[in-house]
Amino acid sequence: MKKLLLFLAIVVLALAGCVQTKTDVEGGKDDKSDDKSTIELLGTAASEEDMNIVRDQLVKNGFDVKLNIQPDYGSFSAQKEAGNYDIALSSWTTVTGNPDYAVRGLFKTGGDYSVVADSNLDALIDEASTLTGDEAVAKYKELEELLVFDQAYIAPLYISNKYQGIYSELVNPKSVLLPKSRAQVWENIEFNDASLNSTETLSLHQTLDSLTSLDPIKGNDGSINTLNTNMYVRLVNLTDTDEVVSDGSLSYNHAIAEGNQEYYFILRDDIHFAAVKDGAAVDTGELVSAEDVVFSLNRAKDANSVPDHRTYSIHENIETVEAVTDLTELQNKKVAGSDKSILDVLSQNLPSSVAQLVKDKGAVKNASGAYQVVKITTPTPFPQVLNYLAHQSGGIVSEKQVKSINTYDVANYNPDKDIAYGDQATITEGTATYNNQLFASGPYILIQKNDYEAQFVKNPAYRVGSEYEPKIAKINVRFIADNDSALSALRNGEIHVLQTVPETKLDIVKSDAKLTLNTADSNAVAYLQMNTSGRAVSDSADLRKAILYSINQDEFISYYQGNKKPAVSTVSPLVNTGLKLEADSEKVKELLKTANKSK
Repeated sequence: MKKLLLFLAIVVLALAGCVQTKTDVEGGKDDKSDDKSTIELLGTAASEEDMNIVRDQLVKNGFDVKLNIQPDYGSFSAQKEAGNYDIALSSWTTVTGNPDYAVRGLFKTGGDYSVVADSNLDALIDEASTLTGDEAVAKYKELEELLVFDQAYIAPLYISNKYQGIYSELVNPKSVLLPKSRAQVWENIEFNDASLNSTETLSLHQTLDSLTSLDPIKGNDGSINTLNTNMYVRLVNLTDTDEVVSDGSLSYNHAIAEGNQEYYFILRDDIHFAAVKDGAAVDTGELVSAEDVVFSLNRAKDANSVPDHRTYSIHENIETVEAVTDLTELQNKKVAGSDKSILDVLSQNLPSSVAQLVKDKGAVKNASGAYQVVKITTPTPFPQVLNYLAHQSGGIVSEKQVKSINTYDVANYNPDKDIAYGDQATITEGTATYNNQLFASGPYILIQKNDYEAQFVKNPAYRVGSEYEPKIAKINVRFIADNDSALSALRNGEIHVLQTVPETKLDIVKSDAKLTLNTADSNAVAYLQMNTSGRAVSDSADLRKAILYSINQDEFISYYQGNKKPAVSTVSPLVNTGLKLEADSEKVKELLKTANKSK
């Protein structure tokens, strides 16, 4: 997501931005001089507290500051794309649980969200992605030194924790997971009274009501990360602590071959695509198969497969995706770091022994030993590919259904007349184009949405009879933009899970007997993104570093009552490089002198 929040990843990338509302700030009205640098800070109304702290820290260090506050993410994006900022208040959650995702799309030249173009940084990102253990830590330290301290492309603010509120008077809090990276897991949730699971509607919450796309590769933000994660099954999943597993996925097992460039997945046959008919979910009878996996991942890695592809960089390290039909290949290849064969590992705890590998989905019958196996290859050793496959953009779509809808020419796509798979308008009630064409491979499918909520029902053909069959039949996702209003809705039982409780409201949840507070570490980092084009900060590393060393993270941690942690970069929650940012006003003065001399 988000995912890039977003947040959520989500998942997800969540940013802040806006029209200027203050041109003079406290401490800067009567003390302007020619040698002061004016900095325009872009952010959203939701993050105004952070903007005020940043503003005050910069003013204390000799800057003039203009606040550019936008009411929502869309208006922020427009301002950012127009370049109307020097620094943008940004945040990123690494929803895949691996450090490469924390930097590739954000800081590599041409990345999905990157405004940085630095060949040295590109090389470090690529090299670090192939390493593990101490070698990886050393390389990510080198990367942080360049990204933050040498060039100051970003200025880190803090790492967030996760705080989740549950209306435990009705919902079983033990059934509500709080993963570090993965989006909210719906199929586990159940009511305290299990008899209500089939009749009562579970009410969840998200901030954004405008959905980027229900095609999993066309969005990577807080509006769809959680929704698409629960609507499309993937080859692997992440546990609450970011371990890559096959549990709850399309595969029984997965294995990495010697050389770390070939990845095998043996598929299960108890998941069908669901569709919507007359406002209800129906079993299409179509198996989620190897053909669909090959189609889905090939389009995920192809930047030109759909217009406005948002997740290409996540899957650019996939070279080929294919179905394996030769059983001897699995028998003859060894697992990385083991004497076991690929077949040995893939065969663990199957319904029956593998007798044959079949290409045609119609011939699949696990109970009789007929299975499908998919192999993914990477151009270089790249174990982090598994984390990317757990991302919502790795969700499996129906080849047949998507091809039947996406009949337009990608190069000449016109959003005003062409209908694409996953378009929000096709599931929005009251629109002229309402025609729900979704095929869901995951535990839930979206029936319809409006400005108030999105309505989901369980996939009737998803892991029926297993522990992963969805517990609750109906889920509504309520759209509430204001955090205080969402918390009030939780306390009143209007929503049953609030995925993000603000740090300043934790005591309210703790003191309410009807609620339970869940806490966990997270991979969410807030930071300042420097504008790298068309501004003074774009041309002067010294000016950027003056901003960097003006930031005092202790003040953020104090404001949030100790519920934030220090950060160096978006990698910080995943890799401890030992680096630390220390505010230094004397260094700021020297850097500003140097920057002003070079004007």
